[in-house]
Amino acid sequence: MAADDDDPPSGRLGQTFDGLAFSAHGAAWSSLYREGFHPWDRGGPSLALADLLSQRTDLVPPAQERDRRGNLLRDAAGEPTRRTALVPGCGRSHDVLLLASFGYDVVGLDLSPEAVALAEENARCALGRGLYEPVNGLERGRIRWVAADFFSDDWTPGLGTHGSGKFDLVFDYTFLCALPPEARPQWARRMTQLVHPSGHLICLEFPSGKPLSDGGPPWGLTPEVYEALLGAPGSPVAYDSDGGVVEAMPAKPDPNAMHRLSIVKPARTHKAGMDEDGTVRDFISVWAP
Repeated sequence: MAADDDDPPSGRLGQTFDGLAFSAHGAAWSSLYREGFHPWDRGGPSLALADLLSQRTDLVPPAQERDRRGNLLRDAAGEPTRRTALVPGCGRSHDVLLLASFGYDVVGLDLSPEAVALAEENARCALGRGLYEPVNGLERGRIRWVAADFFSDDWTPGLGTHGSGKFDLVFDYTFLCALPPEARPQWARRMTQLVHPSGHLICLEFPSGKPLSDGGPPWGLTPEVYEALLGAPGSPVAYDSDGGVVEAMPAKPDPNAMHRLSIVKPARTHKAGMDEDGTVRDFISVWAP
């Protein structure tokens, strides 16, 4: 699920999740989708992700490889060999469709069956209108919709790279910020389990600079929070009232740490990630095991 500051903590989202046990969040998100309340939906794919995929192939290798003549490499059945991608909290699936247009075989995952039903409907409508055509001579990747708990292993068998349950690319946007801060270490640990050893985690960091004391969802995040979480996956992180990380010197480097390859200020992002004057607040970061 995603979250947006279009509905402030004092509004319906804040009231829905205020004081609610994390174990009950899934039912709450499903209820909101069932009632047609999803103001966090962006209405289209992430421009920042699209730019990264098309402009920074040094950080995000193409989903389909070519031979020296420029022809797509194919398997014994004649299918292009594709890398795999995962979008947790996929909502209505805009970023799933974007990744498939770049040639990835994509799993769109959401805890809410209602969200997955909306994703399937959105995909039918969008593809029927000729949107999300494959780019750069690639073939469209396959899409698999899954209604399941991100934190569970039940849904992973047979999915991902060679059915390993691990993915070459995982994209997080408005997923981490929809989790209460106490669940963030679980998110980090789970990401280390889902990203293939040669894969990348891409995070469109949002909402940047929002004080944690303002509550959520979305709960505020900073680049330092991502660094603390992924630098010691599963370990608790202490915050000050503004949501900044209270530094603690680790006893030794974490062998499961993910390493930040790059962090950039995207040229384009959704309106929710910009100031009123159009200045981009979001960051986009790329991580590797």
